Amino acid sequence: MKKVIASLAALTPLFALAHPGHGETEGYTIIHYFTEPQHLLVTLGVMVLTTVFVVKERRKKQS
Repeated sequence: MKKVIASLAALTPLFALAHPGHGETEGYTIIHYFTEPQHLLVTLGVMVLTTVFVVKERRKKQS
């Protein structure tokens, strides 16, 4: 598991996406994160992975 986490951490820069919008409209606000699809996709992906990991760990502890 440590190797997987280390590999994902090393690959993190490859997943970085730059896009216009930061500071261009109404300054730096939280609205940007709710209106840009790039942020939504990353947020949903992290939520799904976290849920899968938590469920997997709970099932592992129960058996």
